[in-house]
Amino acid sequence: MEYNSVIDYKMITTNENISINSASKAKAYYELLKFRLSALVAFSGAFGYSLAVDRIDWWKIFLISLGGFFITGAANIVNQIKEIELDKLMKRTQNRPLPTGRLSVNEASIFCIILFIIASYILFIEFNYKAGLLGVFSFLLYGFVYTPLKRVGPISVFVGAFPGAFPPMIGWVAATNAFGLEPGILFAIQFFWQFPHFWAIAWVADEDYQRAGFKMLPNNGHKDLRTAITMMSYAIFLVPCGFIPHLLGMTGMNSAIVAVTCGVLFLSQTFYLMSKPTDKAALMLMFGSFIYLPIVQIAFLMDKV
Repeated sequence: MEYNSVIDYKMITTNENISINSASKAKAYYELLKFRLSALVAFSGAFGYSLAVDRIDWWKIFLISLGGFFITGAANIVNQIKEIELDKLMKRTQNRPLPTGRLSVNEASIFCIILFIIASYILFIEFNYKAGLLGVFSFLLYGFVYTPLKRVGPISVFVGAFPGAFPPMIGWVAATNAFGLEPGILFAIQFFWQFPHFWAIAWVADEDYQRAGFKMLPNNGHKDLRTAITMMSYAIFLVPCGFIPHLLGMTGMNSAIVAVTCGVLFLSQTFYLMSKPTDKAALMLMFGSFIYLPIVQIAFLMDKV
């Protein structure tokens, strides 16, 4: 009886350990995806697709969202594989799965390949080759060009703004199999938005970034009036860009008013940063950037012509 009890105890303990290890691995894979970033990209892709079609096909919406989520997740994994040693130096990244050893490079690489294959199948087969090529180009640009440039200078933000602005264009092209002014303006809005967005993050996280040698801020990395003016010079384009979808017949006047108003409010935050170039003002701008994009995109969808 005692012998059987010992065996039962060991089996229970072993099963519990397996369960804990499995849960830990699953959590690590989840963290590797950078869920919030990937979900934002998925939403932007679904937004572009929905804006382009006359009638919503929810299965297609699910597929374009899944394709965008997976291709972004794969790119994020490449980024983390290439920056393992750098992530160990920064407080905000030192607890990620790869620096802590919760996942190996081989495990992350296999996961990346699986995500990339599924995403490519969805974009190329379920939609069209143009959307597929844009997705693959976005993956390569983010993972293999933007990532190493982060230690070179603010040129990385310019390069990174391209894959960051592709999602709504990919969604539109997936729906129409055609390029044009419409996907171009969706790209432009997200492209110009990224400069004050990323530089506000870089401003707030500058001390952490310096530990890893990241050179993200313009004007030699100074947190000053010149940098705030540079951020403003990109944000100002969001004001007219918010009106163009209405001029192209994509959306109505109501969403144009919302988009222009949001653009003016976002721009005013850069003016505030110019008047007070402080971390607090940059933090306010960063949160403003988080709010701007979803509000404008939802307004466009609700007011679609």
